[in-house]
Amino acid sequence: MRAGLALFLTAVLQLNTFWGTNGELATRAPCRPGFSQSFYSVLISRDVLEGQHIIKDTAVSPQKVKFDDCMGNDGVTFRSSDPGFGVRADGSVYARQEGASLDEPVQFKVTASGPHTHVWETIIQLAPIAAPPPSRPGNEVTEDEGKSAERKEKKKEAILSPPTVIRFSVLSRGLRRQKRDWVIPPINVPENSRGPFPQMLVSIRSDQDRDISIRYSITGLGADQPPNEVFSIDPVAGKMFVTKPLDREMRSSYHLRAHAVDMNGNQVENPIDLYIYVIDMNDNRPEFKNQVYNGSVDEGSKPGTYVMHLAAFDADDNTTANGMVRYRILSQTPHSPIPNMFTINTETGDIVTVAAGLDREKVSQYTIIVQATDMEGNLNFGLSNTATAIITVTDINDNPPMLTSRTFSGEVPENRVDVVVANLTVLDADQPHSPNWNALYRIVSGDPLGHFTVRTDPVSNDGMITVVKPVDFEMNRAFMLTVVVSNQAHLASGIQSSLQSTAGVTISVVDVNEPPYFPTNPKHIRFEEGVPAGTKITTFSAADPDRLQMQQIVRYSKLNDPADWLSVNRTDGEIVTTALLDRESPYVKNNVYEATFLATDNGSPPASGTGTLQIYLIDINDNAPVLVPREAQICERYSRNTNGVNITAVDADMDPNVGPYVFELATQPSSVRRNWTITRLNGDYARLSLRYQVYLEPGVYEVPVVVTDSGNLPMTNRSVIKVKVCPCDEHGDCTTLGAVAAAGLGTGAIISILICIIILLSMVLLFVVWMKRREKERQTKQLLIDPEDDVRDNILKYDEEGGGEEDQDYDLSQLQQPDSLDHIISKPPGVRRVDERPIVPESQYPIRPVIPHPGDIGDFIHEGLRAADNDPTAPPYDSLLVFDYEGSGSTAGSVSSLNSSSTGDQDYDYLNDWGPRFKKLADMYGGGDDD
Repeated sequence: MRAGLALFLTAVLQLNTFWGTNGELATRAPCRPGFSQSFYSVLISRDVLEGQHIIKDTAVSPQKVKFDDCMGNDGVTFRSSDPGFGVRADGSVYARQEGASLDEPVQFKVTASGPHTHVWETIIQLAPIAAPPPSRPGNEVTEDEGKSAERKEKKKEAILSPPTVIRFSVLSRGLRRQKRDWVIPPINVPENSRGPFPQMLVSIRSDQDRDISIRYSITGLGADQPPNEVFSIDPVAGKMFVTKPLDREMRSSYHLRAHAVDMNGNQVENPIDLYIYVIDMNDNRPEFKNQVYNGSVDEGSKPGTYVMHLAAFDADDNTTANGMVRYRILSQTPHSPIPNMFTINTETGDIVTVAAGLDREKVSQYTIIVQATDMEGNLNFGLSNTATAIITVTDINDNPPMLTSRTFSGEVPENRVDVVVANLTVLDADQPHSPNWNALYRIVSGDPLGHFTVRTDPVSNDGMITVVKPVDFEMNRAFMLTVVVSNQAHLASGIQSSLQSTAGVTISVVDVNEPPYFPTNPKHIRFEEGVPAGTKITTFSAADPDRLQMQQIVRYSKLNDPADWLSVNRTDGEIVTTALLDRESPYVKNNVYEATFLATDNGSPPASGTGTLQIYLIDINDNAPVLVPREAQICERYSRNTNGVNITAVDADMDPNVGPYVFELATQPSSVRRNWTITRLNGDYARLSLRYQVYLEPGVYEVPVVVTDSGNLPMTNRSVIKVKVCPCDEHGDCTTLGAVAAAGLGTGAIISILICIIILLSMVLLFVVWMKRREKERQTKQLLIDPEDDVRDNILKYDEEGGGEEDQDYDLSQLQQPDSLDHIISKPPGVRRVDERPIVPESQYPIRPVIPHPGDIGDFIHEGLRAADNDPTAPPYDSLLVFDYEGSGSTAGSVSSLNSSSTGDQDYDYLNDWGPRFKKLADMYGGGDDD
């Protein structure tokens, strides 16, 4: 048996017909950057091999890898993941190393990159192509193989069909080298096939099946891996089938491995790789990502201006006509100025303008219906879809603002600001409230001092001429302004400003009665304090700005004079004092006295102005110094370290009318200088102390001291300081008893005060004890009220139980509620008293608590009343009691046996003495003859 494996791959005849049809439809596709295929199978002829190796830098196949970045492929480089093979810039595959081997098919990845950031990838598989096998005795070509060769000769331009016979290298004895494998081209299967299924794809045979029994199997995705059972194989005949329709959009290729084993499961051939590609059919229509697209274009755009981009996605293969989408415009609304203002690039979907005349002021928006069709736009065979493109014509500043008039006028009262004196109306056809419409106004002449400005009304776009600096009728009676209006945005290229963008504005100044004003305001003067009343200090006059009118009369008055020291002459504004000016007054702040005066003219209406007079008062020595402190304490015996009091003086005047001061003891009484002495410490302080070896009894002593300041014409003041002389401790501080003694209280007085305090506390304690005892007696004593003095209707309270001996004869059991209700339950049906307890199950209410007998009978009655009101088992107090049936077994006598003993001659006047509660009964029975 000859060594080797022959595999026969017989393609279905219908596949050749399908590929022939699709080959005729292949045309140039729109430029899409990237590789033309995601997988390349490059077959290498045996001619390029030297033995079993490839010569370095040799192109391995005339087949080339096709790549286009839609930018001319400038700077594009290819990188290979295999060190032995690479791709040149023209797409040819070459050997990068000497002696590159192809003992088995080689598969590697190629990436393309360039100046752009994107990187594209593809897979390349290299395998040698076999020469026609020599004729061998006993091994003939089948009929299918002959037909396949014949089709290959007839259709050289068609896609390369799988070889009918493929030889595999086998291991032979001796020194014969191993032959290289044949590469099996991919198996192409059209999607959406209608069957019948299973549909045969190829036949796999081993030349050893003549000698032994062979079992064939396939593995991989679609066979024994998900999705399972898409492909199957006859294990005996080796025929491979597809079992269901394929969908290229779900999976575009399958990679299977074919196995051949003997009946014992031993491998008799090496596994062979089978690549199955799903051939695309036009079963998907183009889909737009959005149903409505929004774009914009400036008005006045030139033809060819880019507007927007629309893109439709077709899930079919974009390398075939099935996925090649073409675009066209179906309609445009409105048709102004022409029906075809826009066009669309049939391949890219870019919409551009084709005509001039876009004017937002005429048409602000266009609606375009765009159709996308696959099969390169063939309306007979392709599938279509539509989308809407809304194109907004955006505004440009192609309309200059125009004032509605060449002249405007207005008037303004003098001395007024923030007043609108004229409105400038403007027209602009551009989009409102945009920079192309917003107006800006400028005053170019007629206002050198900047009295006016023009503000824009944000709503109406009008110009409002406003006064920002007051105008004076006496200076300018009128203004002639030139105003220019422009837009916030610059005019579009080629658009000139209009003559109507400039206007003249006449502003007339209206004269008003202006108030008088004080030329110097505030006015500062200096004056000595203490000047007598009636002294003229200054003249504070005002001027009238209305010089062109008749001379007006100005009158003066005082507006604010806090101390009422000044008066003003109504005619000429002369200021005269009415009282002494005192710098030390609280109305003077920082030596300045301030008064406000009013100047009023006799215009129509009268106008007035105010002026402030500030008088700086010069200090004079008019305040004597005052001794401080006024009280002090000192030890009764002289001590060089602690004995003495530091004294000083306070003067309301200013320097130089204050210190240094002179401190002297008064000459009277004579004991002052005999017991006390003053020692000068500095210009402002001195020390008052007892003389050496002088002892004074504890007490308070008044020491007169004479203080003199240093002013021009010095002022002297005799002040008295109260010195408390007291015993001191070793630190020189007065003791407590000493301080009390110094205050003038003797020992007897202190003891008396302490005794009074003790007596007062004792009285308070006794009062508290008495109040406690009284409260206790009040709670425990019985209620003893004189019946004649009681105001509570003579209700008596007895200490004993019961109301007397006669009360003991009454049987009170009839008033008690029986413990048993048997006699009531057994009563025959009939009329029942309304005050009887109903014979029904009742809720259990809490037992009324026993209330202790209170001290006050009124509280006792109210407690009982409250308990009765809250008892739900008691009958209503206003219910009608019917005594027509007394019940059986009662020990009480009949009510009918009771007879009234009253007669008509009985006197009921005593009822009037029983109080207000018996007044109604007394009125009924005590009326006498009136009734």
